[in-house]
Amino acid sequence: MCGRYALETPPEALKRLLPFANSPNFPASYNIAPSHPVPIMRDSSVISGAGQHECVMVQWGLVPGWMKADKIAEMSSRPQINARSETVTEKPFFKSAFKSRRCLFPADAFYEWYRSGKGKNQPYCIRRQDETPFMMAGIWEFWQGADGSEIETCAILTVGANETLSPIHHRMPVILNAAHWADWLDTPAAKSDSLRPLLQPAPEADFKYYPVSEAVNKVANNAPDLLEVAPETDNSDPSDAQFDLF
Repeated sequence: MCGRYALETPPEALKRLLPFANSPNFPASYNIAPSHPVPIMRDSSVISGAGQHECVMVQWGLVPGWMKADKIAEMSSRPQINARSETVTEKPFFKSAFKSRRCLFPADAFYEWYRSGKGKNQPYCIRRQDETPFMMAGIWEFWQGADGSEIETCAILTVGANETLSPIHHRMPVILNAAHWADWLDTPAAKSDSLRPLLQPAPEADFKYYPVSEAVNKVANNAPDLLEVAPETDNSDPSDAQFDLF
C-alpha cells in the first residue's frame, strides 16, 4: 500500500540520478495525496516517438483508456492509486499499462498508518537508511473523451512488505534498484513479461521507519517538519493489526 508520500529532491537533482530530456519545474511536496498531480519519469517515445526519458506531471489515480466518461466521476472518491504486482499483468484495469506504459515515481519517503485498535492511528514515515531518494515502479494511462478532453493518470505498483516494514503494514510499493530503472522504462511491450522478476520487496536493510506527527493526516498540511520524528500516539507493539488509509 502507498497512499501518501513525499518528494523534496528538486528536478535538477533527479535529472542527475536519471537523465531526462525536458526541464520540469515543480516544488517540494511533503504530503502528496491521491488525485494530486505528481511527477513521473517515463519513456517519451510512447507519446512523441523521440525515444528519450521525460519527467512530467500526471494525476495520481489510474483511469484506463477504455473507461466511459460517466464512470470517471464515480471513481474520484476512491481513485486507483495502487496496482498489485501479483495481478497487474492479468487485470484488464492495469495490464495494458504494464505492457506499454510504465513509469517511475521519484520519492524521498512514504507514509503508512498503523492501527492497534486501542487508540489513534499512528502515522509512520518510511525512507531509505541514508535518506536518499528512490524510485517506485509505476504505470500510467492516457484517456481521451469524445469531446477531445484528455487525462493522463498513474498508479504505483505494490508488493508484500519486507520483514522490516511488515509490523506496520502488509504491503509496500515496489522500489526498483537503480540498475533496473532504464529497463523498467524502455523494455518494449513484447518483452514486458521479462520485468516481472523485478516486482519484489526492497531489501530489509535498505529502509527504516519512525513515527511522525498526526499533522500528516490532513492533506492541507505540507511542510518539511512532516518528515521529522514525533512521539508515538500509541506505544503498543505494532504486530496485531493493520490499517489502510486508502
